[in-house]
Amino acid sequence: MSTSHPNTEIKYRTCHLCEAMCGLEIEIANQEVVSIRGHEADIYSKGHICPKGVALKELHNDPDRLKQPVKRTPEGWVKISWKEAFDTIEREIKRVRKQYGNESIGTYTGNPTVHNTGTALTLYDTINSINTRNRYASHSLDSVPHMLVNQLMFGHAVLAPIPDIERLDYMLILGANPLASNGSFMSTPDFKGKMRAIQDRGGKVVVIDPRRTETAQKASEHYFIQPERDVLLLLGIINELFRREAVVASRVLQFTDHLEELKQIASDYPIEKISSATGISADQIHHIVDDLIKHSNVAVYGRMGVSVQSYGSLCQWLISCINILLGQLDEEGGVLFTLPAIDYVSLMAHESKIFRYQSRVHGYKEIVGEFPTATLAEEMLTPGEGQIKAFISIAGNPARSAPNSALFEEALASLEFMFAVDMYINETTRHANIILPPAVGLETMHYSFVLHMVATRNTTKFSPPPLPIAPGQKYDWEIMSELQLRLFDGNWIQWIKNQITARIPPRLKLDLALRTGPYGVWGGRLFRGDGLSLSRLEQRPEGIDLAPLRPIFPERLYTADKRIKLVPKEMADEVKVVAGLVDQGADSEFPLQLIGRRHLRSNNSWMHNLPVLAGGSRRCTALVHPTDAATFGIQDGHSIRVSSPCGEIEIEAELSEDIIQGTVSIPHGWGHTDTAIKQQFAQQNAGANINQLMDHTRLDGLSYNAAFSGQPIKIESLGSQKN
Repeated sequence: MSTSHPNTEIKYRTCHLCEAMCGLEIEIANQEVVSIRGHEADIYSKGHICPKGVALKELHNDPDRLKQPVKRTPEGWVKISWKEAFDTIEREIKRVRKQYGNESIGTYTGNPTVHNTGTALTLYDTINSINTRNRYASHSLDSVPHMLVNQLMFGHAVLAPIPDIERLDYMLILGANPLASNGSFMSTPDFKGKMRAIQDRGGKVVVIDPRRTETAQKASEHYFIQPERDVLLLLGIINELFRREAVVASRVLQFTDHLEELKQIASDYPIEKISSATGISADQIHHIVDDLIKHSNVAVYGRMGVSVQSYGSLCQWLISCINILLGQLDEEGGVLFTLPAIDYVSLMAHESKIFRYQSRVHGYKEIVGEFPTATLAEEMLTPGEGQIKAFISIAGNPARSAPNSALFEEALASLEFMFAVDMYINETTRHANIILPPAVGLETMHYSFVLHMVATRNTTKFSPPPLPIAPGQKYDWEIMSELQLRLFDGNWIQWIKNQITARIPPRLKLDLALRTGPYGVWGGRLFRGDGLSLSRLEQRPEGIDLAPLRPIFPERLYTADKRIKLVPKEMADEVKVVAGLVDQGADSEFPLQLIGRRHLRSNNSWMHNLPVLAGGSRRCTALVHPTDAATFGIQDGHSIRVSSPCGEIEIEAELSEDIIQGTVSIPHGWGHTDTAIKQQFAQQNAGANINQLMDHTRLDGLSYNAAFSGQPIKIESLGSQKN
């Protein structure tokens, strides 16, 4: 399709900068982006777009973005050839492996590895080729509680229950802000419109959160809750459902075990007992339970606020329990499971395993082959066999996303060798010896095969690259495949497999996965004779609508006996720690609690280098309740010191009644004050780094996910206006 200008053409692409998978219509003239807007015909997003989609133009043109390898020298960063970069990496990694052993090599993967198709298709084989157990990933900073609960209850870590949002008449949201996130573990473009649709058909959306978020402001009801007390509320709701005999004898309940055990666990938490600790009155909790019972199509959904806390796994478990008790799990109009065109759940079934081995320093158990990022710094700094001496960072910035940033940067500085696959010199990669920059954004093809697993509808879409790469650039899959071949360690059978998988181009991998998937021309159950293939998708830039989510249990359960484990032993043991929460008071030295917050214009720290995303007033402030501000002599707009046992920061105070008393909210991912980074715009709007305050030993007791929410802090006025 072309416009009236002879040199202008329209191309289509899925935005990859968050979970929403919005379709974009991109106007291009002479290989330059003229404009980006929402693609009205897109079968999933239907024209919706947020500022992140528009920012792809700025990302493409960002002068700070690396396009060829660089090496750190005493005189600064210098450009080198791809051959020199790969040769150096191969030599140094093999040297470290020979001197210290395989476990001396550590890897970290950031969340863009999920959002970039080439990386996602090659990452697993590349990491496997290195043959180390010291693997870490960003999902242990936000998502592992979901994965652990899915594994224990349903038999597969990424078999995730998704709200059937288009058919709901009541949605209870805990610790999530989908108006800012576009859904996260519920890929939802235009959540605002979908929430309004629920309300327009007579339904309700209710938010439980310590902050009156953007979502809470538009919701039917909002209730403030004390940080890290969600687990009490959930137990109280379950207790009340049993007390009222409101458990639904659903189809799913017929293949669910341990119902009586759950009833016994919840019996210690009547609403009247837990209400004071949560900050929600008994009458309000009873009202919530009334609504849960009386509405026909109900979903309880929790995300970051209930995951990144000390009881994250318990919260996600109890949320699934409530959905089961209400008869809403695996039911239309409740919470369902996807059946995507590329069935990643089936493809990775043999890898969905947990608790097979432990980390060296603290004995944390692996989950789906990875250790918690919160312990990565200690694995670098603690001497002994298995100490990490060489480090590989792929599309991540753990120096800003991991807890206790000071310790993490000390650890990075101690390494013998480090290389990164990244497009920027940021707070993490500035410690690297070599950086390999991939082509990104509009230069790459896209298929969201991982995010389709958390979509609210089964759809499929492929996007070819709208723009070519410049001479001398490499795609992410080219970089990963070269690393896979050069860094391999294993037996001859593994070598043969490694040689083959490293040479299969990503388009062929996608085509094979589509053809053999549930809707494929070879393996399809629904489109026999007219199934999916990559060529068919290329003819449909708007995508193909496959089907609404539908019940798929017990056939798709991955437990050995095809039954749901309502009370896994691990949960029954862990829930005992909750008893002391009911009467637990504040820390005398650090009397306030810290929580994060998300903004629509932010997802990763590198986005702060794009003016269209970093703009806006008062983006990085400490949200303080006026009563707390008066107690500590703080005025709006003044600079304050926020301290924890791990560190301190200075930040502007923003007084607001949108935060519960006793809690402070600071956004995540800021603090670009390091003069060694090469992100000019981010440095001009540096903000403060919340993770300097976070204790890396505060973890969810079961999944070891970092417990960012609820960090004890204190605040004091510095008595001056923040510049």
